Amino acid sequence: MTLQVRAGVSLKPFNSFGVDVSARLFAEAHSDADVRQALAYAAEHAVPLLVIGGGSNLLLTGDIDALVVRMASQGIRLLSDDGERVVVEAEAGEPWHPFVHHTLAQGWSGLENLSLIPGTVGAAPMQNIGAYGVEIKDVFAGLTALDRQTGELHEFTLEECRFAYRDSLFKQQAGRWLILRVRFALSRAAHLHLEYGPVRQRLTEQGIDQPTPTDVSRAICSIRSEKLPDPAVLGNAGSFFKNPLVPATHVTHLKQQYPDLVAYPQPGGQMKIAAGWLIEHAGWKGFREGDAGVHKLQALVLVNYGNATGPQLLDLALRIQKDIAERFQVELEMEPNRY
Repeated sequence: MTLQVRAGVSLKPFNSFGVDVSARLFAEAHSDADVRQALAYAAEHAVPLLVIGGGSNLLLTGDIDALVVRMASQGIRLLSDDGERVVVEAEAGEPWHPFVHHTLAQGWSGLENLSLIPGTVGAAPMQNIGAYGVEIKDVFAGLTALDRQTGELHEFTLEECRFAYRDSLFKQQAGRWLILRVRFALSRAAHLHLEYGPVRQRLTEQGIDQPTPTDVSRAICSIRSEKLPDPAVLGNAGSFFKNPLVPATHVTHLKQQYPDLVAYPQPGGQMKIAAGWLIEHAGWKGFREGDAGVHKLQALVLVNYGNATGPQLLDLALRIQKDIAERFQVELEMEPNRY
């Protein structure tokens, strides 16, 4: 067996919160064969299997009594190119932001708005990651996943993935599908999305009137760097709460008391409220208790100042949820997976 399984491994380097918990067993999968060996090992030794990517969407609240497998497969392949549209495939273990940089360097547009998002390629479809008006579903061309129930490979189309706001089939059926590689449909001609957030304003400030995809990527990296702490410096999992979807009538009611409430129209008569606005206006921005806190510049980000435990961070998140529900009658949903 080529898979190297170790016992009693600290997961602190493998989760962006930097929470120090231990995995009963740990291995890294560099190939499809390693993945199958991990499944066989877990079955043979009657231990649960937990698959992780970059660890940027995890809140670990205790030692993990399982075989933790980190997807570490590497590889980027150009599958087709008709001169206008390209389809590129990346292995699940490829770090996301360097992959975005690679596509831009080749002159392929489509992923620039998703720059500087932490994590790996394989984890991106799980959450249907999105930023600045673009989501994975907008550039998705398919993926290959292993069915842990049958051991068979399945090629997923866009429709089969059931993508929704920070949601997908793979999140709904957690534990069944193991994503091995993902394909993206990108363009050699730039079709830029500049309307969402302060992207256009930042480009104007930089004196860029006719931006390229790389210009957009740099502007977004600049904006994100100002708002979001670097996990290598300050432990965090990025945006901790989803922006809640609520009926438009409730937003109208809230605006009577809070005229500056930030909300965006959605299909079906709903509105998406900025969760960061709710948390900031409830007074949580910059809050700190021990080493668990809310970032001083971005209320949507919970941070570990050094030695916060998973339960301490979870307790803080639950308190924020409760406060927002009582103040605004809005339920916040946590984004990170909790174990």
